Amino acid sequence: MLRSRGWYNDGLLMTAAMLFSIAYFVLNTLLATLVIHLKRNQPMVLREVVSNFGWVAMAYAGSASVAGLLFLTVGQSGPGVLMAVVPIVGMLLTTLHFFFRQQEADEAMRRGRVEAAEREAAQSALHVQALEVSEQRFHSAFTHASIGMALVSTDGQVRQVNRALIGLLGADESAMVGQPLEALFHEGDAETFASLLARVQRREVDAINVELRCRHSDGSDVWVALDGSFFDNPSAEASNLIVQMQDITARRSAEARLQHIAFHDSLTGLPNRSRFHEHMARAIERVKAEPQRRFAVMFLDFDRFKLINDSMGHSAGDAFLIQVARRIRDNVRPGDVVARLGGDEFAVLCEDLEREAHAVTLAERLQLVLGEPLQISGTEISTSASIGITFSTIGYQLPEEVLRDADIAMYRAKAAGKARHALFDAGLHQQVTDRVRLEGELRRAVEAGHLSVAYQPLFNLASGKLTGFEALARWQHPVQGLISPAVFIPIAEETALIGPLTDFILDSACRQLKLWQSRSAAFAELSIQVNVSGNDIAHSAFAQRVTRAIVSARLQPNHLTLELTENVLMDRVDGAVDTLTRLRDLGVGLSIDDFGTGYSSLSYLSTLPIDSLKIDASFVRGMRNGSKEAEVVRAIVTLGASLGKSVIAEGIETESQFDQLRGMGCESGQGYHLSRPLAVENVELLLDRIETERWTVQHGQAPRPVLHH
Repeated sequence: MLRSRGWYNDGLLMTAAMLFSIAYFVLNTLLATLVIHLKRNQPMVLREVVSNFGWVAMAYAGSASVAGLLFLTVGQSGPGVLMAVVPIVGMLLTTLHFFFRQQEADEAMRRGRVEAAEREAAQSALHVQALEVSEQRFHSAFTHASIGMALVSTDGQVRQVNRALIGLLGADESAMVGQPLEALFHEGDAETFASLLARVQRREVDAINVELRCRHSDGSDVWVALDGSFFDNPSAEASNLIVQMQDITARRSAEARLQHIAFHDSLTGLPNRSRFHEHMARAIERVKAEPQRRFAVMFLDFDRFKLINDSMGHSAGDAFLIQVARRIRDNVRPGDVVARLGGDEFAVLCEDLEREAHAVTLAERLQLVLGEPLQISGTEISTSASIGITFSTIGYQLPEEVLRDADIAMYRAKAAGKARHALFDAGLHQQVTDRVRLEGELRRAVEAGHLSVAYQPLFNLASGKLTGFEALARWQHPVQGLISPAVFIPIAEETALIGPLTDFILDSACRQLKLWQSRSAAFAELSIQVNVSGNDIAHSAFAQRVTRAIVSARLQPNHLTLELTENVLMDRVDGAVDTLTRLRDLGVGLSIDDFGTGYSSLSYLSTLPIDSLKIDASFVRGMRNGSKEAEVVRAIVTLGASLGKSVIAEGIETESQFDQLRGMGCESGQGYHLSRPLAVENVELLLDRIETERWTVQHGQAPRPVLHH
């Protein structure tokens, strides 16, 4: 019985120990876990508690059981038994220690995996959210962008377009989506885009940047700046090409206008010199590549444009240029290029000529239509053009060479009598080369004062007395000798050297005449005649230049006469009236040289401030009894007398001419029969003879020896 009660008490002890350990587990571990979950606002799940802390409860219960067994064993067998139990307990505790450590490690790993999974899930959620936001932003930006945009597959098919692109091209979305993007472009630019897209497809380039023309739904062209690059669309299986198209039509139109202004004449709309050079350069290259091809260039210059401009004003001149430009353009072949080079100079490039004669035929046709009268400001105007022609067969390398030679040929045509055409040849080029060289030498001679003045005496035909001189420019070239004024005066007129040359002659002649007048009272009324050009008369300060020469020499103005050729005077009659009037008011005499060879009218002769008429030498040379020339001379003498103007005959070379002119009542004359042009020292000899011998011209007898320069 006692034994049974002993076991019973032992059982109670063991049970109490285990219950106490479990209670401690609940109060310690579970309560702490509960508090943590409550702080984290996490629910406690029974399955998770059993899974996570069941082994802890078992450890607590096991420890209580061991403690109870040790207590009972010591109670029955005494403390000595502990020595035997210590190793067992140590092993048990060691096992429990490592077991608990392993359990803690496993739990830590599990918790780490859980936390990592939770973090990854959170990051994934954030990434998904960011992608959604990004896609929403892209969609919004794509849809509402101010420039046209399209998503295009790598094979060039349009997948999506935005509102701006729809508005830019004026097309429906359905008409664009599913179609090749190149279908939106102008036919000439679709190939360009297709080529660039192919390079993108081959991954040769990553982006497209190009300016192209799109076709608007109304048929017009829309210029766009296209930028395309790869775009990874998360909702698409493959990459797309995102294309942006910005409307640059206004900019391209402005550039085109500027380009047109830069390379076209604003008045006529024709290509200008720069653009014509480009056309010629291409023509030269084509001939080099295909020698059987040939071209011609015509250089046109209008013969009376300056007269129209000066007499009717610049607006009339502009109207003239517009009309003749239209006539040229309307009468060349469709492929020919017509250009205005400047002023009244035009050029025509004729390519693919079968024969050079075709260019000549075209030039003749142009001269025919350009010679027809024009209506300008209610006035009918007739004009003509001089045309120079050169051909590619000469073997040109540069456009400048072509125009140079065509220009040379044009001047040859003009020199031959105007309203003509001339062909360029190598000999003509040599002539021009010599002329250019002579021009440079003339410029240096004028600047260095190496020119001189010769003086041809003028005589009163009735009395035979010396009345004055005509001052003539002379150029003694160091190599070529004496160069004729007929050669260097035209060069001076064309190169703006005529002004300095005229001033030199005026100054020299006025000073020299004053010296001769000072010799004797017999010479006090001698006069001097100086030739002036159209350029001189057109110069706004010409009257001041003449005044300066007179004042500097202390010469009386009425002892100076200025000679102008009839054609020069008539070409510039309106612009010359003011200058001539100022000179006449100053007291300077004015004479028309080469009278009878031009086209002056009686109305001009009666209104212009002209003092004398000088009969051209060609009429004097042809004088014979009953000849037409003699009748012309007689008519001029009669005309001069009726208008109150003195008449001078030039080119008197025979006694017969002298007698006829004196018999007709011609007042004065000059010529080789009377005296050649004289150097200053020879004039001094002539004046000496007049003073000592009271010499005069009688019956056309020239002074002996014949003095000339």
